[in-house]
Amino acid sequence: MLTLSDHRVKQAQWCPSPNHNDRPDPDDISLLVIHNISLPPGQFGGPYIEDLFSNRLDPQRDPYFREIHQLTVSSHFLIRRDGLLMQFVDCDKRAWHAGVSAFEGRENCNDYAIGIELEGTDQLPFECAQYRTLVALTALLQRHYPAITNDRITGHEHIAPGRKTDPGPAFQWGSYFQSLAAFKENLA
Repeated sequence: MLTLSDHRVKQAQWCPSPNHNDRPDPDDISLLVIHNISLPPGQFGGPYIEDLFSNRLDPQRDPYFREIHQLTVSSHFLIRRDGLLMQFVDCDKRAWHAGVSAFEGRENCNDYAIGIELEGTDQLPFECAQYRTLVALTALLQRHYPAITNDRITGHEHIAPGRKTDPGPAFQWGSYFQSLAAFKENLA
């Protein structure tokens, strides 16, 4: 059972990112955005996502890193392929994950969203362990931030259409929401 204290998940591996700032309204946390990431693209398990979010990605390690090593980005959470949960930014702070974005006509999703990265790609299936961790994390966040209702859970592709494609067609939205409902029913 995951627990949240002082805007951090106790069971998450804490990996602080400098890439965050204050939200305009720290009480306005009302959106959950699901992403995917792999560095280098299509490769899993290395330290490079943490390096990117910590501004220490070595551009000499991979040709792709030369294109992205100067980005200042972050997410609140990362779920590794084995289900390991990592946290980079406190939930009450604004992580830099959504970029130019809008949800239901409201721009700047970073202002009011929590970002969750799944280690993966648009086309490869995500692991069962990732879905289990995502479901438990979602349920926890919904308990702590009640404005994050199921209709306020979305993909990066939905808030930045034409610019972003993640979590992509491999993400099983229906199964995710069914598992979330069953998980919350078991908690009741």
